[in-house]
Amino acid sequence: MGFGGISIWQLLIVLAIIVLLFGTKKLRGLGGDLGNAVKGFKNAMSDEEGSNKESDKPNEALQNQTQQNSKAANTETDKDKV
Repeated sequence: MGFGGISIWQLLIVLAIIVLLFGTKKLRGLGGDLGNAVKGFKNAMSDEEGSNKESDKPNEALQNQTQQNSKAANTETDKDKV
């Protein structure tokens, strides 16, 4: 038994029919195109992760600055109360 009730012989017969229908050149080209698409997708995902890490740094700086500004505003209001 193979995958989901399909034996290895049935898979080999289907593969042979596909090779006969399309030929090895078309299958090789299709495999190359698929490989390039996967490689491009991986590169795009890694580029996006790198840009997200870089873009988080300015956001953290802005958050720190707003926290410091709010602390300064709180101390000014405390001085006004006295």
